[in-house]
Amino acid sequence: MYLPGHFAESRDEAQYGLIDAHPFATLLVPGNAGVAVNHLPLLRQGGVLRGHVAGGNELAAMDGAAVVALFHGPQGYVSPNWYPSKRETGREVPTWNYAVAHVHGRLRVIRDAGWLRDLLDALTDRFEATEPSPWKVADAPADHVQKLLGAIAGIEIAIDRIEGKFKLSQNHPAANRAGVIAGLGRRGQGDDLALAALMQAQEEHHA
Repeated sequence: MYLPGHFAESRDEAQYGLIDAHPFATLLVPGNAGVAVNHLPLLRQGGVLRGHVAGGNELAAMDGAAVVALFHGPQGYVSPNWYPSKRETGREVPTWNYAVAHVHGRLRVIRDAGWLRDLLDALTDRFEATEPSPWKVADAPADHVQKLLGAIAGIEIAIDRIEGKFKLSQNHPAANRAGVIAGLGRRGQGDDLALAALMQAQEEHHA
């Protein structure tokens, strides 16, 4: 990944915060037939990512493979009209702001039913937390759950290293960054508000 120094993000709290807030990952595994690309939610537990795939998924046969998990945070188009410096010099162009984390590690495939059940409980507890009456795995018939456990494979990735890139206008003066935050807030589409909040948090961290 092209990573100019001013966009590099190495703080654990920032990298882990992005992963936890945006757990739907793109998982890349190089192989003899090319790069296997899969998309799945990965739950971070300490320095480990955990998830599951269908038993027939190509990942289930790739135990020990080197992998990269891509996590995408908020992103959005930045108009040069938002920069005060554009009004002064005209020497500004559009760009795109975004935050991503690339997690490198090795794939471990797990088929132990107890491990898988604990994972399913953890996943549903996490993603059902905002429901008024959260669903539990135990709500499903036991024989149905047992059948499903036999049809999936668990995957685990111990995090070896993370490359974080938070491209948030750090290469611009403070007035331009403030203009981008205001512009995103006015537009308010897609990830705009989340991106503005991330930029604001970055400003406060460096204040």
